[in-house]
Amino acid sequence: MKPEYFIAVCRQLAEKPEATQREIATYCKLSLGLADRVIKECLSVGYLTHKEGWGLILTESGQAHLDKFRVKNAIILSAGFGARCVPLTYETPKGLLKVHGKPMIERQIEQLLEKEINEIVIVVGYKKEKFDYLIDEYGVKLVYNKEYATKNNLASLYHVLRYLDSSYLLMSDNWIEENIFNTYEPHSWFSCLYFDGPTNEWCVKASLSEKIETISIGGQDAFAVVGPSYFSPSFSATFRQYVAEYYNKPGTEDYYWEHVLREHLDSLPIYMNKQTGNVHEFENVEELRLFDPTYRNASNNKIMESIAKFYNVSEEKILNIYPIKEGLTNSSFHFSVGDESFVYRVPGTGTDKLINRRNEKMVYDAIGKLGITDEVVSFDAESGIKISRFIENARIVDPFNDKELEICMKQVRFIHESGITCPNYYGIDKMIDYYVSLAEGLNAINFLDIDETKEKVRHLLDIRHELAIPDVLCHGDYAHVNVLMLPDGSSRLIDWEFSGMGDPIMDVAMYAIFAEFDKDRIDLSLRMYVGNEPAKEEWIRLYLYVALGGFLWCMWSQYKQALGQEFGEYPLTMYRYMKDYYRLITEKDKT
Repeated sequence: MKPEYFIAVCRQLAEKPEATQREIATYCKLSLGLADRVIKECLSVGYLTHKEGWGLILTESGQAHLDKFRVKNAIILSAGFGARCVPLTYETPKGLLKVHGKPMIERQIEQLLEKEINEIVIVVGYKKEKFDYLIDEYGVKLVYNKEYATKNNLASLYHVLRYLDSSYLLMSDNWIEENIFNTYEPHSWFSCLYFDGPTNEWCVKASLSEKIETISIGGQDAFAVVGPSYFSPSFSATFRQYVAEYYNKPGTEDYYWEHVLREHLDSLPIYMNKQTGNVHEFENVEELRLFDPTYRNASNNKIMESIAKFYNVSEEKILNIYPIKEGLTNSSFHFSVGDESFVYRVPGTGTDKLINRRNEKMVYDAIGKLGITDEVVSFDAESGIKISRFIENARIVDPFNDKELEICMKQVRFIHESGITCPNYYGIDKMIDYYVSLAEGLNAINFLDIDETKEKVRHLLDIRHELAIPDVLCHGDYAHVNVLMLPDGSSRLIDWEFSGMGDPIMDVAMYAIFAEFDKDRIDLSLRMYVGNEPAKEEWIRLYLYVALGGFLWCMWSQYKQALGQEFGEYPLTMYRYMKDYYRLITEKDKT
């Protein structure tokens, strides 16, 4: 007879000593006949006994047997941003969103405490301070995952491996109606929901005993792993080794912890715990609205309220909400009102120190007549919030396609020759000083020859001051990701926040280093921009901005890495641009 039957029956009688045989059968999901056989077996081994006036009760031997399977703790992963639930998650981490008046993470914490799971560890990252109150309210422990913005939840689990034992593992953004947790668990399990039709969820196939045998990404008319799971001590011992191995393996930054499980089911036995209709996962705002009607017109989200006010509609009329871009300085999401679609830009934290939003608005107002950028519907120069019309069927330009590279170079030259001016000046020297000071303030610069390189930067800035450089309107952030190609072959240049008067060749250089071009393609870019063979001074200016731009973005990435973001080889690539093109400039200067 399966050991889990004994645990289920003993567990029920530990929680409710007066339970009848029928109640035991119902609770344990056993037929009456099977429940009767399990009870008789438990009586025969001394786990249960009859007590006059009570019926069946658990014995000390039965309790001792149960205690071997006591759950030690629970780990809740809550570090991520929750991008699919924008704009709600711009203000509130997804796990703290309320469903029927209660934050999702709080409901799960209370369900755990109800089953005497008192040691609860929460992995936090995005807006970590928002979770602090849970320490006082529920006695939880918070562990900060500094990699939350650059790695998936495998990294979150790695940072709490020392707690993984006889443990529940939960996602903070699930809503569980009926409590599925227990004080005692007989074996490892994973909550599974049934999906009708095609699904992109992680679908499972199981044996007759409901042991999971395979997990595949996507499927149809199938059960899929969604929601909490439980790991036994033996499962955890093996799993900890695998997680550590995968975490330290290059290329696993985007891994979920389920990747590890999927690839090692042979040595990680785990069973289905069917919870269709009980465990809920919300992919977006519209799914939240279906489950909790208060989100239709009272989301208590400032962005939703502002959109509703601007278009004079109720919040439920704001549809098709999904993230578009998580940029270096801003985030954006798509939404529709009626038959029209728009993009809402949310400025990043601290961008007010780097970006003159009034200047950006002036530039948008001036270039709008050229028909080369996104159509602005609303622009708040104080906050930097911008609503623009969504460009249908657009795609990001391919910088390694020669035809599209030529389109981009001609496009930016057209802007440079437009005669449009603005009061802002693009000061690359000030930007370099700013990021160097930030990186040095955190002791984040890891290059041993940084002092020598900073001297070279000063030399390049001196060369720049000696050159006769025309000041024209520059985009300032001319990266291929900011150029959209339309089906008719035309293009649109978006995101003018760094725009200002400066050297036009700077835009060419920035485009090249953002795309991480080699020298041949960098040279091709300038030739396409100029339209013929560039002059010596034009080559010097190009290489100068490749070097200075490389140093600028290297310092930026060093600073960001000190804050917990990981950029792989990017800082090295940018640093090499500085050093290699400094050498080319000095060689050009001698000829």
